[in-house]
Amino acid sequence: MSDAIEYELKGDIAVLRANNPPVNALGHAVRTGLIAGLERAEAEAKAVLIVGAGHTYFAGADIKEFGKPLREPGLPGVCTRIENSPLPVISAIHGTALGGGLEVALGTHYRIAVPSAKVGLPEVHLGILPGAGGTQRLPRVIGAEKAIEIITSGRHVGAAEALELGILDEVEEGDVETIGLAYAQRILDAGLGPRPVGQMPRPTPVDFDSAYVAAMKRGRGQIAPATAIRSIEGACHYDITEGLEHERALFMTLFNSPQREGMVHAFFNERAVSKLPELKGVEPRALKTIGVIGGGTMGAGIAVAALLAGLDVTMVERDAEAAKAGAARVNVILQGSVKRGKLSQSKYDAIMASGFRALDSCDALSEADMVIEAAFEEMGVKKAIFAELDRVCKKGAVLASNTSYLDVNEIAASISRPRDVLGLHFFSPAHVMKLLEVVVADETAPDVVATGFALGKALRKIAVRSGVCDGFIGNRILKTYRSCADHMIMDGASPYEIDKAMTDFGFAMGPYEVADLAGLDIGWATRKRLAPTRDVRERVARYADKMCEAGNFGQKTGKGYYVYEAGKRGGTPNPEVIALIEAERADLGVTAQDFTHEDIQRRYMCAMVNEAAMVVDEGIARRPLDVDMVLLFGYGFPRHWGGPLKWADLQGLDGILADIKRYAMADDFFWQPSALLERLVAAGKTFDDLNKGDTV
Repeated sequence: MSDAIEYELKGDIAVLRANNPPVNALGHAVRTGLIAGLERAEAEAKAVLIVGAGHTYFAGADIKEFGKPLREPGLPGVCTRIENSPLPVISAIHGTALGGGLEVALGTHYRIAVPSAKVGLPEVHLGILPGAGGTQRLPRVIGAEKAIEIITSGRHVGAAEALELGILDEVEEGDVETIGLAYAQRILDAGLGPRPVGQMPRPTPVDFDSAYVAAMKRGRGQIAPATAIRSIEGACHYDITEGLEHERALFMTLFNSPQREGMVHAFFNERAVSKLPELKGVEPRALKTIGVIGGGTMGAGIAVAALLAGLDVTMVERDAEAAKAGAARVNVILQGSVKRGKLSQSKYDAIMASGFRALDSCDALSEADMVIEAAFEEMGVKKAIFAELDRVCKKGAVLASNTSYLDVNEIAASISRPRDVLGLHFFSPAHVMKLLEVVVADETAPDVVATGFALGKALRKIAVRSGVCDGFIGNRILKTYRSCADHMIMDGASPYEIDKAMTDFGFAMGPYEVADLAGLDIGWATRKRLAPTRDVRERVARYADKMCEAGNFGQKTGKGYYVYEAGKRGGTPNPEVIALIEAERADLGVTAQDFTHEDIQRRYMCAMVNEAAMVVDEGIARRPLDVDMVLLFGYGFPRHWGGPLKWADLQGLDGILADIKRYAMADDFFWQPSALLERLVAAGKTFDDLNKGDTV
């Protein structure tokens, strides 16, 4: 017997108790122990109860085994062996039964859970499908339609819903092992034997072709959900043995796909990105009371994020009227959370009674542990605010700027306590978007950096360290790939072809749809700010400025690259844009060339990868994975590719470098190959090698 499975005979019932903390992951020792325990039980018991020690049933696969060769017994064989037992086998579930955990439970004959338990098959989030019978047994229990919804979404299902669907047979309050033993005894007393799910009738077929097409559209290029539908379809046509073989073949197709590798990369590094060696042993400063300067869209979002995390928030605006408007924005967002069930009415009442206030004087921030400035993006405005914070804030308060582009070093140098200053770049809407760039200035104290990451954790955001440069990690890279897109437009592509190509690649929106959503005036202001220092060789199209000069700023004005009509979702292409582009091409003597969607995607991605490599080489991002997480969580990069630098590894760095050099033959100012990319190719290494500590 493996130590990971404890065996105890209680009367006629053999208890197989998983003891593999912290989450009873289904590693090799657990799988071996389940088989050995079952064999022993069949020699001396009349029923078997499988239960988890600690806080949970089997919460899923052992992530330490990801990417390693499979060691027998594999989980599919374990589930089948449980199902084929001549004894009734019962699962008693608490905590979570996810992925392989639910597949084990479906391999047992009866299932009981406590009310707080959750079940689910989230494998699609790792680029695979349930490969141990989940796509064959779940449809037999709940039908094909509901199985499609649960498996393709990967969502967690609460005990009450699982009972209603038939995944669970009973839900009962109490100690999980105690209720499991009582349930097993009732089964014995009733003379009930095994009830194999695999022997239940095949589910009734549904319109699998339509479901497949819908899953492909919804997944924006991710293939795992749609492939899972084909596996579920097999449950309607095959007996359990053939169905499991069909499932395994599809599972292995996904397992060997680059998308699986990309999604596993995202899974691990989402957790690794905030773990910085430099902060080991560094304690963050106190973080209970937060000040927010500015009550606009961004300031209100930051305030709400902090309030939902249980922090005390004081918002400051320039005058009483603006403070009242800021408070109203906060209230609207919080009320929306109440309506959606994300915030209880009692918690809302407590926040509005004592946790939040909106005022018109920075003097109210004298005792704040951290103040986040979210004012207009102009250096003079920022410096004036920080001078006031320098005057009123207590010693040791962290002073943060939510700037998107500006020099945090310059802001820090303007006051008497530069070590207390850092950038906290939130993404709009700040209470929803998961990314937080923690921008570390030259003088920022280590415990101030640690406090920035502590805030990110409290707000449940993905916090990524960035150095100081124009645009930090994300917006600097964005500027480059947007410039690449703008160049393609001047050379013959249309904004609408580029948007379609990049949504086909997997982005939720194309770059010009995003620009309309954010507001074209933002890019216009940036171009004007950078114009005095712009290199004369840089290609900058004028048509976008003309759109702004005409008052067309995108969705907020009803017209930008697209025209937006009240009451209608999305927009339609604005014909005035094409006229402006064609006029500028004529002025420049440009002969338009044709771009395929593949051409567009390759150039766009090569520009993104090349600039990202420079960001890493300069130390703005410490690791390639930092770039990947910024683009995944802040810029809509498709998760199934893992991030731009993981995508580059999967495509082959030598081919990307060759394409960049080919593009440079026409424009050697924009297409300057990253020195890091050249070193990696010369050494035969990848960006992922750098994540593992290699150097080049």
